[in-house]
Amino acid sequence: MKIGIFGGSFNPPHMGHINAIQTVAKKMGLSKVHVIPAAQNPLKTPIEGPTAEQRFELTKLAFEQYGESYFVDDQELKRGGNSYTIDTILELRKTYEASDLYLIVGADKFEELSQWKDYQKILTETNLVVTTRPGYEVPESLEEMPGFLKPLVEDFDFNFIELSTGRNIQFITLRDIEISSSEVRKYLRSGRPVEKYLPLSVETYIKENELYRNLGERIGDYKVFTEFCARILFANKGINVKGYDLTAMSAPSEYTLIASGTSTRHAAAMAENIVVAVKEEFNVHPQSVEGMDEGRWVLVDYGSLIIHVFYDFVRQEYSLENLWRQGKDLGLKDPFVGKPEVQ
Repeated sequence: MKIGIFGGSFNPPHMGHINAIQTVAKKMGLSKVHVIPAAQNPLKTPIEGPTAEQRFELTKLAFEQYGESYFVDDQELKRGGNSYTIDTILELRKTYEASDLYLIVGADKFEELSQWKDYQKILTETNLVVTTRPGYEVPESLEEMPGFLKPLVEDFDFNFIELSTGRNIQFITLRDIEISSSEVRKYLRSGRPVEKYLPLSVETYIKENELYRNLGERIGDYKVFTEFCARILFANKGINVKGYDLTAMSAPSEYTLIASGTSTRHAAAMAENIVVAVKEEFNVHPQSVEGMDEGRWVLVDYGSLIIHVFYDFVRQEYSLENLWRQGKDLGLKDPFVGKPEVQ
């Protein structure tokens, strides 16, 4: 018996998820797949969207037509809090042998596996199936493997790695729909058609429950909102904070902010402080957050306002301001200049 484990936010579940699981199940000969929506990914900043219970319902709808071999498992939602893969694996180990379990992860998640809680134990309690896109270069030598993995490699042959833990890692190339949940969310909020990316039952549930609505209904005046976010950047000693009104341009947003930090840690901290302040003031999470882990270029998306926070050295490489020359410079001023710091 081979049992697949496929976790994720499923925010929302889409045809890319379904095709990935079906491809792996067929190629690996999986008897059953536990599809497990996460309560909260500890490596991700919370974003605006449906409740955990609604994501579970969406995931059940997405997979119900594909038979009993796909079991939507609510164990992480029942546990609540941050969802750690090792806890889920150990729960499944009460039923299955480690040799029978196959954790399915994307290549991007595989490369950051060392950041996961008890990742070495994960590589003892389950096998890994790494899904890749065409063009992804599978490690062909020990030198090309991620540093955290090298001490555990016992043998390898092209797309199969045998570990000293008794488990193995296999790579499977996907040729499916190129779409991400973040792109689907943007399509839904902008009213673009999504029928080729979502099962009909999922799309219907989203419409009936008015999920993924435009944030403008809750934020209101985006110029005022932009000035609020700029104030947070200034308060956190953002460097060269600039704001632009892009309503006269063809741009992904109506307003944009850009600021620099003195380090990657400073840049990530500024972005995190904006997320916290906006949640407190407007009770809204961003639609998406990218780059928070590295802090070189953090993008915080609030729909009609997109905020770019750079490590200053990286900002100079991209010169984003040149893209917005036709926009209107908001002429933001630091309200804290000349004011004594509160000790």
